[in-house]
Amino acid sequence: MKTSEPTGPRLYGRRKGRPLRRGMQALLTDMLPDLRFDTTRPLVAQFGQTNSQHADLVLEIGFGGGEHLACLAEANPSVNFIGAEPFVNGVASLLRHIQTRQLSNIRIWDDDVRLILPALPVASLSQTFIMFPDPWPKKRHAARRILQPEMMEVLAKLIRPRGQLVLASDDPTAKGWLLQTAIWHPQFCWTARRPADWRQRPAHLPATRYMAKAEQASRKTSWFIFERCR
Repeated sequence: MKTSEPTGPRLYGRRKGRPLRRGMQALLTDMLPDLRFDTTRPLVAQFGQTNSQHADLVLEIGFGGGEHLACLAEANPSVNFIGAEPFVNGVASLLRHIQTRQLSNIRIWDDDVRLILPALPVASLSQTFIMFPDPWPKKRHAARRILQPEMMEVLAKLIRPRGQLVLASDDPTAKGWLLQTAIWHPQFCWTARRPADWRQRPAHLPATRYMAKAEQASRKTSWFIFERCR
């Protein structure tokens, strides 16, 4: 179910890329209506019967091609996942992962994530991921970067105490922005205790093809894990 446009600047770029092949277009037509997150329905009613109302809930904002989200969902079948991504080609890619891996614990929001955040219960999220967001490197585009002080305020309400906000980027501008914005919020504590904690991918998080490409191009990824500490 769609809602009205959010207030504030647009936080994403293109909605569509190259024309989808017939099979990928069919996934959007046949699968997406049943897997689209519905802001009017209770969370417990939107996931499979195997996932109880006490299951952890994880949100990934901007899941790209969906590989990271699909890997997490496959490795954690008792956890419910919501993925938000307005890029149509990325949504189709995630649907392919869901079909191939036979996943039942993912729901998709194919629009601006700000439209569904008010529908999520307070302290309902065990983790939120913002992985390799659009850096918007030009200063005049800074307001379009996904992690803003206003977003941190919302996430502070939605992430439960001891829950995590996981940030990652291989872009120098985005790294500084993500770390600075998150570290200034009084309700989040950076968990890093040594350089390796933010220079190395956490062992429990999956490696993806995008990460491999970044390494091949000598782009160093930083991982910033914050805990809701207050």
